[in-house]
Amino acid sequence: MVVYKLLLVAVGLWAARRTHSNADFFLGDRQLGPWVAAISYSASACSAWTLLGLSGAAFVLGLSVFWLVLGALAGMVLAWLLLAQPVQAASRSGDLLTLTDFVSEGVIGTARWRLTRSVAVIILFCFVFYIAAQFQGAGNAFAEVFNLPSTNAILIGAAIVLVYTWLGGFWAVSLTDTLQGLVMVVASLALPLVALDAVGGPAAMWSELSRVSTPEQMSFTGNAPLLTAAGIVVGGLATGLSTFGQPHLLVRFMALRDDRARIQATVITAVWYVLVWFGMAVLGLLARLLAPDVADPEQVFFATAGAVLPAVVAGILVAAVISAIMSTADSQLLVCACLFAHDLGLSALLPRYRVLIGRAAVAAVVVAATLIALYLPAQIFSRVLFAWVALGAAFGPMVIARVMGWRISQDHWIMGLWLGFGSAVLLSTLPNTPGDIAERILPFVLHLGFLALVRKQ
Repeated sequence: MVVYKLLLVAVGLWAARRTHSNADFFLGDRQLGPWVAAISYSASACSAWTLLGLSGAAFVLGLSVFWLVLGALAGMVLAWLLLAQPVQAASRSGDLLTLTDFVSEGVIGTARWRLTRSVAVIILFCFVFYIAAQFQGAGNAFAEVFNLPSTNAILIGAAIVLVYTWLGGFWAVSLTDTLQGLVMVVASLALPLVALDAVGGPAAMWSELSRVSTPEQMSFTGNAPLLTAAGIVVGGLATGLSTFGQPHLLVRFMALRDDRARIQATVITAVWYVLVWFGMAVLGLLARLLAPDVADPEQVFFATAGAVLPAVVAGILVAAVISAIMSTADSQLLVCACLFAHDLGLSALLPRYRVLIGRAAVAAVVVAATLIALYLPAQIFSRVLFAWVALGAAFGPMVIARVMGWRISQDHWIMGLWLGFGSAVLLSTLPNTPGDIAERILPFVLHLGFLALVRKQ
């Protein structure tokens, strides 16, 4: 673990030598190749809520979790096929560095001021909780594996992410995410395969699952009545909608080197998603057989590794995966830095300190997220899903409207933004519907429908 952490910091030091401007710090001077773009995109999209949250959800829910897997895969493929090229082209032609630049292009005067501030407030609100979930996941893992106090574990994880993000900006984040994304693939292949062998193969797994599981867990629709079953299916698939509005993912499209890199990255990302998401879902099912008494479902990854792997191999795998858990936080921290330094114009006011401002913003958000992780702990899967849906509802329809060339008045852009975000927050406070279909679909559809209604012909 120490060696791996020192490697991450070394990457940050190397990247710091390449970071001299906003374009360097926030987009790597738009020179991302296909492998780094694809795997860093994938790792920053998933991480703690896939390795820990998804495997835990499969452990509890059973087969119905595969609708969530298919939804995530479909959303990612559509994002790369439909959004990557126009976002990449707009970034180059308009010298756009952030999602805020993209959605506010053409908006001028006080309306632009209000729009950029609205975007900043929503992203910061969601990302502080999103990043806190990553710190909490890393902290829980440190505490579980190394028998550290939870507070110390969270502080260690947060400090390491802060150092390499602070040093190298986008290059450091993308390269470390690539390393961590490769680790996640190895873990998602090796651990389920070894666990499957330990239970006697696919046939034995299915037989044993049928014996120890409830009928609801052995049904792809939760063995529910028709309408409830439809809600579970559609709610799972609808999770992919929010992919279109994630700021830390869309910037990967802006940073792509060229069209060839984009096409290759699309294929690499699809393969990565299939291996990791299906691997973690299968692992959660296998954990019902190999670690049925685990107290916290979001710890089944570590419990299964300890049950089926030799101590040394389990230790190496778990130590590397703990680092991979933090690969989402660094990308989101960089987006927060962009908000302060670029979107809110602080770099223009203090041009000599433009990179320093970004780094100070990273430190401030790390402190806020760490405090939330320490004093307002919550289930990782639920917290990430809320932030994921709220960001998707706020920005996804705006990105789609921009890509489709819809002409929207300046005030309607702002109204739609708050409609999507506000409805997502409201629905998150209400009792859950089957598959959380209302929370995952309605805010996005309301926002997109509003923009379609008010667009100029």
